[in-house]
Amino acid sequence: MSPTRARRRRPLRSAAALAGVAALALALSACSSSGSSSGGSGTNFVGGSGEISRVAKGDRLAAPAISGESVDGKQLNLADYKGKVVVLNVWGSWCDPCRAEAPHLVKVANATKAEGVEFLGINTRESAKVNANGFETQFDVPYPSFYDPNGKLMLKFPKGSLNPQGIPNTLIIDRDGRIAVRILKAVGEDSLRQALDPIVAEK
Repeated sequence: MSPTRARRRRPLRSAAALAGVAALALALSACSSSGSSSGGSGTNFVGGSGEISRVAKGDRLAAPAISGESVDGKQLNLADYKGKVVVLNVWGSWCDPCRAEAPHLVKVANATKAEGVEFLGINTRESAKVNANGFETQFDVPYPSFYDPNGKLMLKFPKGSLNPQGIPNTLIIDRDGRIAVRILKAVGEDSLRQALDPIVAEK
């Protein structure tokens, strides 16, 4: 190849590389976007900061029928919790924000058990159950979690309700088994109670 042709190709390659970086940045931005969804997504989430959003009672979609093995090897079925308010948290032991929010989830789970609130987890992208078990032991997690290393259970939820690229996610499911609140960030005790208490108070 002549030096002249080599010089001509370098700018093209550089431009292609920059275009690739820009496309990747856009994709990552879309994946991690936590803007509220409505209209085309069909989830009817409104209000909130975009990271915490709710659905009016009459517009809620049913949570999917998910079942499977838990982190500790038992069988779990979300349908068994109908009639309870369910806080469903998606987490991984590898996820720093998940570790940060775990004590808050545990505290609220223990405080609201008597109010008819049940907590469940979906453990995802985990290479081995031993890591998930270690997480649950470290934080004294009192509730079970589905073991979903490949994210198959997450894909069953209505489009826009969970963000598989943005862990942790938390959903609050009402007593009729419908998705009432979506939280696309690590939660603190206060923010979780503010989202949860109105659903618990519903008749």
